[in-house]
Amino acid sequence: MIKDYTSVWDICLHTIKKSITDQNFKTWFEPIKPVKLESSSLTIQVPNKFFYEWLEEHYVSLLKRTIRETLGDKGRLEYQILSGNTNENNKNTGGNKGINAARFKKDETTSLPVLSNVDANDIKNPFVIPGIKKIKIDPQLNPNALFTNFIEGDCNKLARTAGMAVANKPGGTAFNPLFIFGATGLGKTHLAQAIGNEIVKKDTTKNIIYVTCEKFGNQIIQAIKTNAVNDLVNFYQMIDVLIVDDIQFLTGKPKTQEIFFNIFNQLHQTGKQLVFTSDKAPKDLEGMEDRLISRFKWGLSADLSTPDLETRMAIVESKLNLQGLYVAPEIIEFICYNIKTNVRELEGVLVSLIAQSMINRKEIDMDLAKSIMKNYVQNANKEITVEYIKEIVAQHYTIPVENLSAPSRKRHDVEARQLAMYLSKHHTKTSLKGIGEKFGGRDHSTVIHSCKTVQDLMDTDEKFKETAMEMEKIIQMNA
Repeated sequence: MIKDYTSVWDICLHTIKKSITDQNFKTWFEPIKPVKLESSSLTIQVPNKFFYEWLEEHYVSLLKRTIRETLGDKGRLEYQILSGNTNENNKNTGGNKGINAARFKKDETTSLPVLSNVDANDIKNPFVIPGIKKIKIDPQLNPNALFTNFIEGDCNKLARTAGMAVANKPGGTAFNPLFIFGATGLGKTHLAQAIGNEIVKKDTTKNIIYVTCEKFGNQIIQAIKTNAVNDLVNFYQMIDVLIVDDIQFLTGKPKTQEIFFNIFNQLHQTGKQLVFTSDKAPKDLEGMEDRLISRFKWGLSADLSTPDLETRMAIVESKLNLQGLYVAPEIIEFICYNIKTNVRELEGVLVSLIAQSMINRKEIDMDLAKSIMKNYVQNANKEITVEYIKEIVAQHYTIPVENLSAPSRKRHDVEARQLAMYLSKHHTKTSLKGIGEKFGGRDHSTVIHSCKTVQDLMDTDEKFKETAMEMEKIIQMNA
Protein backbone atom coordinates (compact mmCIF):
# COMPACT_ATOMS: atom_id res chain seq x y z
CA MET A 1 0.00 0.00 0.00
CA ILE A 2 1.15 3.53 -0.74
CA LYS A 3 2.41 5.13 2.50
CA ASP A 4 2.77 8.78 1.48
CA TYR A 5 -0.43 10.84 2.06
CA THR A 6 0.52 13.30 -0.70
CA SER A 7 0.81 10.51 -3.25
CA VAL A 8 -2.51 9.02 -2.13
CA TRP A 9 -4.29 12.33 -2.55
CA ASP A 10 -2.64 12.92 -5.95
CA ILE A 11 -4.01 9.57 -7.14
CA CYS A 12 -7.46 10.52 -5.81
CA LEU A 13 -7.33 13.89 -7.57
CA HIS A 14 -6.38 12.20 -10.83
CA THR A 15 -9.50 10.03 -10.58
CA ILE A 16 -11.77 12.87 -9.46
CA LYS A 17 -10.64 15.15 -12.29
CA LYS A 18 -11.97 12.70 -14.86
CA SER A 19 -15.48 12.85 -13.32
CA ILE A 20 -16.13 16.60 -13.00
CA THR A 21 -15.65 19.83 -14.97
CA ASP A 22 -12.35 21.73 -14.83
CA GLN A 23 -14.04 24.71 -13.17
CA ASN A 24 -15.55 22.60 -10.39
CA PHE A 25 -12.25 20.80 -9.90
CA LYS A 26 -10.37 24.08 -9.51
CA THR A 27 -13.02 25.51 -7.16
CA TRP A 28 -13.63 22.56 -4.85
CA PHE A 29 -10.62 20.22 -5.01
CA GLU A 30 -7.48 22.22 -5.74
CA PRO A 31 -7.75 24.13 -2.37
CA ILE A 32 -7.81 20.84 -0.41
CA LYS A 33 -4.55 19.84 1.24
CA PRO A 34 -3.67 16.30 2.39
CA VAL A 35 -2.58 16.24 6.05
CA LYS A 36 -1.78 12.70 7.05
CA LEU A 37 -2.32 9.01 6.34
CA GLU A 38 -2.84 6.51 9.16
CA SER A 39 -3.53 2.92 8.20
CA SER A 40 -6.45 3.19 5.73
CA SER A 41 -7.57 6.64 6.86
CA LEU A 42 -6.59 9.74 4.88
CA THR A 43 -6.96 13.18 6.53
CA ILE A 44 -7.53 16.19 4.27
CA GLN A 45 -7.78 19.85 5.24
CA VAL A 46 -10.57 22.07 3.84
CA PRO A 47 -10.71 25.89 4.19
CA ASN A 48 -13.96 26.16 6.16
CA LYS A 49 -17.21 24.47 7.17
CA PHE A 50 -19.07 25.71 4.09
CA PHE A 51 -16.47 24.02 1.94
CA TYR A 52 -16.91 20.74 3.79
CA GLU A 53 -20.70 20.85 3.55
CA TRP A 54 -20.58 21.61 -0.17
CA LEU A 55 -18.40 18.53 -0.68
CA GLU A 56 -20.80 16.46 1.39
CA GLU A 57 -23.81 17.75 -0.52
CA HIS A 58 -22.41 17.36 -4.05
CA TYR A 59 -19.43 15.01 -4.06
CA VAL A 60 -19.83 12.53 -1.21
CA SER A 61 -20.41 9.53 -3.53
CA LEU A 62 -17.45 10.46 -5.73
CA LEU A 63 -15.16 10.87 -2.72
CA LYS A 64 -16.27 7.62 -1.14
CA ARG A 65 -15.73 5.66 -4.35
CA THR A 66 -12.34 7.26 -5.03
CA ILE A 67 -11.01 6.64 -1.51
CA ARG A 68 -12.03 2.98 -1.60
CA GLU A 69 -10.50 2.51 -5.05
CA THR A 70 -7.23 3.98 -3.77
CA LEU A 71 -7.04 2.59 -0.20
CA GLY A 72 -9.23 -0.49 -0.46
CA ASP A 73 -12.65 -1.36 1.00
CA LYS A 74 -11.58 -0.19 4.47
CA GLY A 75 -10.54 3.21 3.18
CA ARG A 76 -11.83 6.14 5.19
CA LEU A 77 -11.66 9.91 4.83
CA GLU A 78 -11.15 12.36 7.71
CA TYR A 79 -11.63 16.09 7.41
CA GLN A 80 -9.79 18.87 9.17
CA ILE A 81 -11.69 22.14 8.95
CA LEU A 82 -9.58 25.28 8.97
CA SER A 83 -11.13 28.60 9.99
CA GLY A 84 -9.55 31.92 10.78
CA ASN A 85 -6.19 33.30 9.62
CA THR A 86 -3.37 30.85 8.97
CA ASN A 87 0.19 31.00 7.77
CA GLU A 88 2.57 28.58 6.14
CA ASN A 89 4.21 27.61 9.42
CA ASN A 90 1.08 26.48 11.24
CA LYS A 91 -1.37 25.42 8.52
CA ASN A 92 -0.92 21.67 9.07
CA THR A 93 -0.91 21.74 12.86
CA GLY A 94 -4.35 21.39 14.39
CA GLY A 95 -3.40 22.87 17.76
CA ASN A 96 -1.52 26.00 16.71
CA LYS A 97 -2.81 29.54 16.99
CA GLY A 98 -5.15 30.67 14.25
CA ILE A 99 -6.65 27.26 13.57
CA ASN A 100 -10.00 25.96 14.76
CA ALA A 101 -9.72 22.29 13.90
CA ALA A 102 -12.94 20.31 13.77
CA ARG A 103 -11.88 16.77 12.97
CA PHE A 104 -14.14 13.83 12.37
CA LYS A 105 -14.34 10.62 10.40
CA LYS A 106 -16.37 10.38 7.23
CA ASP A 107 -18.22 7.09 7.04
CA GLU A 108 -21.90 6.29 6.59
CA THR A 109 -23.17 8.91 9.09
CA THR A 110 -21.52 12.22 9.88
CA SER A 111 -22.79 15.12 11.97
CA LEU A 112 -21.88 18.67 11.12
CA PRO A 113 -18.93 20.15 12.98
CA VAL A 114 -19.68 22.83 15.56
CA LEU A 115 -17.19 25.61 16.24
CA SER A 116 -17.58 25.19 19.99
CA ASN A 117 -14.44 27.13 20.86
CA VAL A 118 -15.79 30.46 19.55
CA ASP A 119 -16.23 33.04 22.31
CA ALA A 120 -19.73 34.57 22.07
CA ASN A 121 -18.34 37.94 23.19
CA ASP A 122 -16.09 38.03 20.12
CA ILE A 123 -18.89 37.42 17.60
CA LYS A 124 -19.93 40.47 15.60
CA ASN A 125 -23.61 41.41 15.70
CA PRO A 126 -24.70 42.54 12.20
CA PHE A 127 -27.73 44.37 13.67
CA VAL A 128 -25.65 46.75 15.80
CA ILE A 129 -24.15 49.99 14.46
CA PRO A 130 -20.34 49.92 14.91
CA GLY A 131 -19.28 51.75 18.05
CA ILE A 132 -22.55 51.05 19.91
CA LYS A 133 -22.19 48.02 22.14
CA LYS A 134 -25.23 46.08 23.31
CA ILE A 135 -25.15 43.32 25.92
CA LYS A 136 -28.43 41.68 24.84
CA ILE A 137 -29.33 40.94 21.24
CA ASP A 138 -32.22 43.13 20.09
CA PRO A 139 -34.85 40.80 18.57
CA GLN A 140 -35.88 43.46 16.00
CA LEU A 141 -39.58 42.83 16.74
CA ASN A 142 -42.54 45.18 16.50
CA PRO A 143 -43.93 45.20 20.08
CA ASN A 144 -47.46 45.79 18.78
CA ALA A 145 -47.54 42.53 16.80
CA LEU A 146 -49.21 40.23 19.33
CA PHE A 147 -51.46 37.20 19.38
CA THR A 148 -54.05 39.23 21.28
CA ASN A 149 -54.62 41.55 18.31
CA PHE A 150 -54.29 38.87 15.64
CA ILE A 151 -57.93 37.98 14.94
CA GLU A 152 -58.54 34.27 14.47
CA GLY A 153 -60.83 32.95 11.74
CA ASP A 154 -61.15 29.88 9.54
CA CYS A 155 -58.68 31.56 7.18
CA ASN A 156 -55.80 31.47 9.67
CA LYS A 157 -56.75 29.07 12.47
CA LEU A 158 -54.13 26.42 11.68
CA ALA A 159 -51.28 28.93 11.36
CA ARG A 160 -52.26 30.81 14.53
CA THR A 161 -52.66 27.61 16.57
CA ALA A 162 -49.29 26.31 15.37
CA GLY A 163 -47.72 29.68 16.14
CA MET A 164 -49.02 29.54 19.71
CA ALA A 165 -47.62 26.02 20.11
CA VAL A 166 -44.21 27.16 18.86
CA ALA A 167 -44.26 30.19 21.17
CA ASN A 168 -45.03 27.98 24.17
CA LYS A 169 -42.30 25.45 23.35
CA PRO A 170 -39.80 26.82 20.79
CA GLY A 171 -37.81 24.03 19.18
CA GLY A 172 -39.80 21.43 21.09
CA THR A 173 -42.70 20.76 18.72
CA ALA A 174 -43.06 19.03 15.37
CA PHE A 175 -43.56 22.49 13.83
CA ASN A 176 -39.89 23.14 13.13
CA PRO A 177 -39.54 24.87 10.84
CA LEU A 178 -42.91 26.64 10.87
CA PHE A 179 -43.48 27.85 7.31
CA ILE A 180 -46.28 30.45 7.05
CA PHE A 181 -47.39 31.33 3.54
CA GLY A 182 -50.12 33.35 1.86
CA ALA A 183 -50.83 36.35 -0.35
CA THR A 184 -49.75 39.89 0.48
CA GLY A 185 -51.54 41.67 3.31
CA LEU A 186 -53.02 38.65 5.11
CA GLY A 187 -50.98 38.94 8.32
CA LYS A 188 -47.90 36.72 7.82
CA THR A 189 -45.50 39.26 9.30
CA HIS A 190 -47.84 40.02 12.21
CA LEU A 191 -48.15 36.33 13.09
CA ALA A 192 -44.42 35.63 12.78
CA GLN A 193 -43.56 38.59 15.02
CA ALA A 194 -46.31 37.63 17.47
CA ILE A 195 -44.52 34.30 17.94
CA GLY A 196 -41.28 36.14 18.71
CA ASN A 197 -42.94 38.57 21.12
CA GLU A 198 -44.68 35.75 22.98
CA ILE A 199 -41.37 33.89 23.42
CA VAL A 200 -39.68 37.07 24.67
CA LYS A 201 -42.46 37.48 27.23
CA LYS A 202 -42.13 33.89 28.46
CA ASP A 203 -38.33 33.54 28.45
CA THR A 204 -36.05 36.58 28.41
CA THR A 205 -32.92 34.38 28.25
CA LYS A 206 -33.54 33.24 24.68
CA ASN A 207 -31.83 34.98 21.78
CA ILE A 208 -34.48 35.81 19.18
CA ILE A 209 -33.99 37.55 15.84
CA TYR A 210 -36.58 38.71 13.31
CA VAL A 211 -35.00 39.60 9.99
CA THR A 212 -36.37 40.26 6.54
CA CYS A 213 -34.86 38.16 3.78
CA GLU A 214 -33.77 41.37 2.06
CA LYS A 215 -31.78 42.48 5.12
CA PHE A 216 -30.30 39.00 5.51
CA GLY A 217 -29.16 39.09 1.88
CA ASN A 218 -27.57 42.52 2.37
CA GLN A 219 -25.74 41.25 5.45
CA ILE A 220 -24.30 38.39 3.40
CA ILE A 221 -23.16 40.74 0.63
CA GLN A 222 -21.45 42.97 3.20
CA ALA A 223 -19.86 39.95 4.91
CA ILE A 224 -18.46 38.69 1.60
CA LYS A 225 -17.02 42.15 0.83
CA THR A 226 -15.29 42.35 4.23
CA ASN A 227 -14.27 38.66 4.37
CA ALA A 228 -16.49 38.20 7.43
CA VAL A 229 -18.81 35.38 6.37
CA ASN A 230 -17.68 33.21 9.29
CA ASP A 231 -18.51 36.02 11.72
CA LEU A 232 -22.01 36.34 10.27
CA VAL A 233 -22.63 32.60 10.43
CA ASN A 234 -21.28 32.37 13.97
CA PHE A 235 -23.69 35.12 15.02
CA TYR A 236 -26.73 33.38 13.55
CA GLN A 237 -25.66 30.06 15.09
CA MET A 238 -26.04 31.71 18.53
CA ILE A 239 -29.74 32.40 17.90
CA ASP A 240 -32.39 30.32 19.69
CA VAL A 241 -35.32 31.47 17.52
CA LEU A 242 -34.71 32.68 13.97
CA ILE A 243 -37.64 34.36 12.16
CA VAL A 244 -37.04 35.16 8.48
CA ASP A 245 -39.71 37.17 6.67
CA ASP A 246 -40.34 36.84 2.90
CA ILE A 247 -38.05 33.84 2.45
CA GLN A 248 -39.03 33.75 -1.25
CA PHE A 249 -36.45 36.46 -1.89
CA LEU A 250 -33.73 33.82 -1.53
CA THR A 251 -34.70 32.50 -4.96
CA GLY A 252 -32.12 32.95 -7.67
CA LYS A 253 -29.31 33.70 -5.17
CA PRO A 254 -27.19 30.54 -4.94
CA LYS A 255 -24.47 31.94 -2.66
CA THR A 256 -27.01 33.36 -0.21
CA GLN A 257 -28.91 30.06 -0.29
CA GLU A 258 -25.69 28.15 0.41
CA ILE A 259 -24.91 30.21 3.50
CA PHE A 260 -28.51 30.11 4.68
CA PHE A 261 -28.53 26.32 4.21
CA ASN A 262 -25.60 25.96 6.60
CA ILE A 263 -27.22 28.23 9.20
CA PHE A 264 -30.48 26.28 8.89
CA ASN A 265 -28.75 22.93 9.37
CA GLN A 266 -26.82 24.03 12.43
CA LEU A 267 -29.82 25.61 14.17
CA HIS A 268 -32.17 22.74 13.36
CA GLN A 269 -29.72 20.06 14.49
CA THR A 270 -29.23 21.83 17.81
CA GLY A 271 -32.98 22.08 18.49
CA LYS A 272 -33.39 25.80 17.77
CA GLN A 273 -36.70 27.13 16.39
CA LEU A 274 -37.04 28.36 12.81
CA VAL A 275 -40.00 30.40 11.53
CA PHE A 276 -40.32 31.52 7.91
CA THR A 277 -42.91 33.47 5.94
CA SER A 278 -43.42 33.42 2.19
CA ASP A 279 -45.93 34.46 -0.44
CA LYS A 280 -45.80 30.92 -1.87
CA ALA A 281 -45.90 27.37 -0.54
CA PRO A 282 -42.50 25.59 -0.46
CA LYS A 283 -43.34 23.50 -3.54
CA ASP A 284 -44.00 26.67 -5.58
CA LEU A 285 -40.69 28.41 -4.83
CA GLU A 286 -39.00 28.47 -8.23
CA GLY A 287 -35.27 29.17 -8.22
CA MET A 288 -34.83 27.65 -4.75
CA GLU A 289 -32.44 24.72 -4.29
CA ASP A 290 -34.17 21.37 -3.78
CA ARG A 291 -32.27 20.74 -0.54
CA LEU A 292 -33.72 23.94 0.96
CA ILE A 293 -37.25 23.20 -0.23
CA SER A 294 -37.05 19.73 1.31
CA ARG A 295 -35.99 21.26 4.62
CA PHE A 296 -38.83 23.78 4.54
CA LYS A 297 -41.16 20.79 4.35
CA TRP A 298 -39.68 19.12 7.45
CA GLY A 299 -41.99 20.94 9.83
CA LEU A 300 -45.43 22.45 9.18
CA SER A 301 -46.50 24.56 6.22
CA ALA A 302 -49.55 26.62 7.22
CA ASP A 303 -51.32 28.95 4.83
CA LEU A 304 -53.18 32.18 5.48
CA SER A 305 -56.15 32.44 3.13
CA THR A 306 -58.49 35.34 2.42
CA PRO A 307 -60.60 36.15 5.52
CA ASP A 308 -64.37 35.82 5.24
CA LEU A 309 -66.73 38.75 5.84
CA GLU A 310 -67.18 38.09 9.57
CA THR A 311 -63.42 37.84 10.14
CA ARG A 312 -62.78 41.04 8.18
CA MET A 313 -65.39 42.85 10.27
CA ALA A 314 -63.82 41.53 13.49
CA ILE A 315 -60.39 42.77 12.32
CA VAL A 316 -61.76 46.26 11.61
CA GLU A 317 -63.59 46.43 14.95
CA SER A 318 -60.44 45.31 16.78
CA LYS A 319 -58.34 48.03 15.14
CA LEU A 320 -60.97 50.67 15.92
CA ASN A 321 -61.14 49.55 19.56
CA LEU A 322 -57.37 49.89 19.88
CA GLN A 323 -57.71 53.53 18.85
CA GLY A 324 -60.78 54.12 21.02
CA LEU A 325 -62.97 54.91 18.01
CA TYR A 326 -66.55 53.99 17.18
CA VAL A 327 -67.88 53.45 13.66
CA ALA A 328 -71.44 52.32 12.99
CA PRO A 329 -71.73 48.57 12.20
CA GLU A 330 -73.36 49.21 8.82
CA ILE A 331 -70.35 51.32 7.75
CA ILE A 332 -67.92 48.60 8.88
CA GLU A 333 -69.99 46.07 6.94
CA PHE A 334 -69.95 48.29 3.85
CA ILE A 335 -66.14 48.58 4.00
CA CYS A 336 -65.68 44.84 4.48
CA TYR A 337 -68.06 43.95 1.65
CA ASN A 338 -65.97 46.00 -0.75
CA ILE A 339 -62.47 45.10 0.49
CA LYS A 340 -62.35 41.31 0.20
CA THR A 341 -58.79 40.17 -0.30
CA ASN A 342 -56.33 42.30 1.63
CA VAL A 343 -56.26 43.17 5.33
CA ARG A 344 -53.69 45.87 4.60
CA GLU A 345 -56.19 47.62 2.32
CA LEU A 346 -58.76 47.46 5.12
CA GLU A 347 -56.29 49.30 7.34
CA GLY A 348 -55.70 51.85 4.60
CA VAL A 349 -59.43 52.57 4.30
CA LEU A 350 -59.71 53.03 8.07
CA VAL A 351 -56.75 55.42 8.18
CA SER A 352 -58.22 57.48 5.31
CA LEU A 353 -61.67 57.48 6.89
CA ILE A 354 -60.39 58.66 10.27
CA ALA A 355 -58.08 61.25 8.71
CA GLN A 356 -60.85 62.74 6.54
CA SER A 357 -63.19 62.85 9.52
CA MET A 358 -60.66 64.69 11.69
CA ILE A 359 -59.40 67.11 9.02
CA ASN A 360 -62.82 68.07 7.71
CA ARG A 361 -64.53 67.80 11.11
CA LYS A 362 -67.11 65.48 9.60
CA GLU A 363 -68.90 62.60 11.21
CA ILE A 364 -67.97 59.17 9.89
CA ASP A 365 -71.13 58.31 7.96
CA MET A 366 -71.99 56.22 4.91
CA ASP A 367 -71.48 59.12 2.49
CA LEU A 368 -67.94 59.68 3.74
CA ALA A 369 -67.24 55.93 3.62
CA LYS A 370 -68.47 55.71 0.02
CA SER A 371 -66.34 58.72 -0.93
CA ILE A 372 -63.21 57.11 0.55
CA MET A 373 -63.99 53.72 -0.99
CA LYS A 374 -63.85 55.16 -4.52
CA ASN A 375 -60.06 55.32 -4.13
CA TYR A 376 -59.83 51.61 -3.35
CA VAL A 377 -62.39 49.72 -5.44
CA GLN A 378 -63.87 50.36 -8.84
CA ASN A 379 -67.42 49.22 -8.08
CA ALA A 380 -67.96 51.24 -4.92
CA ASN A 381 -71.03 53.47 -5.29
CA LYS A 382 -71.44 52.40 -8.93
CA GLU A 383 -74.62 52.53 -10.94
CA ILE A 384 -76.75 49.45 -10.40
CA THR A 385 -77.27 47.64 -13.70
CA VAL A 386 -78.47 44.21 -14.73
CA GLU A 387 -74.88 43.30 -15.62
CA TYR A 388 -73.65 44.32 -12.17
CA ILE A 389 -76.37 42.22 -10.49
CA LYS A 390 -75.44 39.26 -12.66
CA GLU A 391 -71.80 39.65 -11.56
CA ILE A 392 -72.50 39.63 -7.81
CA VAL A 393 -74.99 36.74 -8.06
CA ALA A 394 -72.60 34.66 -10.17
CA GLN A 395 -69.80 35.39 -7.69
CA HIS A 396 -71.96 34.24 -4.78
CA TYR A 397 -72.99 31.03 -6.55
CA THR A 398 -69.41 30.51 -7.80
CA ILE A 399 -70.48 30.05 -11.42
CA PRO A 400 -69.42 31.86 -14.62
CA VAL A 401 -71.58 34.88 -15.43
CA GLU A 402 -72.26 33.27 -18.83
CA ASN A 403 -74.23 30.49 -17.11
CA LEU A 404 -76.95 33.01 -16.24
CA SER A 405 -77.68 33.56 -19.93
CA ALA A 406 -77.09 29.97 -21.06
CA PRO A 407 -79.91 27.42 -21.61
CA SER A 408 -78.63 25.32 -18.66
CA ARG A 409 -81.36 23.58 -16.64
CA LYS A 410 -79.11 22.63 -13.73
CA ARG A 411 -80.86 23.51 -10.48
CA HIS A 412 -77.92 25.58 -9.21
CA ASP A 413 -77.80 27.66 -12.41
CA VAL A 414 -81.58 28.04 -12.61
CA GLU A 415 -81.83 29.29 -9.01
CA ALA A 416 -79.05 31.83 -9.58
CA ARG A 417 -80.66 33.03 -12.83
CA GLN A 418 -84.10 33.46 -11.26
CA LEU A 419 -82.65 35.37 -8.29
CA ALA A 420 -80.66 37.66 -10.63
CA MET A 421 -83.85 38.41 -12.62
CA TYR A 422 -85.77 39.15 -9.40
CA LEU A 423 -83.08 41.55 -8.17
CA SER A 424 -82.85 43.22 -11.60
CA LYS A 425 -86.60 43.90 -11.56
CA HIS A 426 -86.44 45.52 -8.09
CA HIS A 427 -83.20 47.48 -8.39
CA THR A 428 -82.98 48.66 -12.00
CA LYS A 429 -85.22 50.64 -14.32
CA THR A 430 -84.87 48.04 -17.05
CA SER A 431 -88.16 46.73 -18.45
CA LEU A 432 -89.20 43.09 -18.09
CA LYS A 433 -88.50 42.60 -21.77
CA GLY A 434 -85.08 44.23 -21.43
CA ILE A 435 -84.23 42.03 -18.45
CA GLY A 436 -85.24 38.90 -20.37
CA GLU A 437 -83.04 39.92 -23.30
CA LYS A 438 -80.01 40.25 -21.01
CA PHE A 439 -80.55 36.69 -19.76
CA GLY A 440 -80.13 34.93 -23.08
CA GLY A 441 -83.04 36.42 -25.01
CA ARG A 442 -85.79 35.16 -22.71
CA ASP A 443 -89.23 36.79 -22.88
CA HIS A 444 -90.97 38.91 -20.24
CA SER A 445 -93.19 36.01 -19.08
CA THR A 446 -90.06 34.08 -18.04
CA VAL A 447 -88.96 37.07 -15.93
CA ILE A 448 -92.41 37.26 -14.27
CA HIS A 449 -92.30 33.51 -13.52
CA SER A 450 -88.78 33.83 -12.07
CA CYS A 451 -89.79 36.70 -9.79
CA LYS A 452 -92.79 34.74 -8.47
CA THR A 453 -90.64 31.64 -7.89
CA VAL A 454 -88.07 33.66 -5.94
CA GLN A 455 -90.76 35.25 -3.77
CA ASP A 456 -92.27 31.82 -3.01
CA LEU A 457 -88.85 30.44 -2.07
CA MET A 458 -88.18 33.39 0.22
CA ASP A 459 -91.48 32.66 2.01
CA THR A 460 -90.75 28.95 2.48
CA ASP A 461 -86.97 28.43 2.45
CA GLU A 462 -85.07 30.23 5.22
CA LYS A 463 -81.64 29.48 3.75
CA PHE A 464 -82.62 30.85 0.34
CA LYS A 465 -84.11 33.91 2.02
CA GLU A 466 -80.76 34.60 3.74
CA THR A 467 -79.01 34.38 0.36
CA ALA A 468 -81.48 36.80 -1.24
CA MET A 469 -81.19 39.25 1.67
CA GLU A 470 -77.40 39.13 1.46
CA MET A 471 -77.56 39.99 -2.27
CA GLU A 472 -80.01 42.80 -1.47
CA LYS A 473 -77.64 44.21 1.14
CA ILE A 474 -74.67 44.25 -1.27
CA ILE A 475 -76.73 46.05 -3.90
CA GLN A 476 -78.07 48.63 -1.43
CA MET A 477 -74.61 49.39 -0.13
CA ASN A 478 -73.46 50.24 -3.62
CA ALA A 479 -76.61 52.09 -4.65
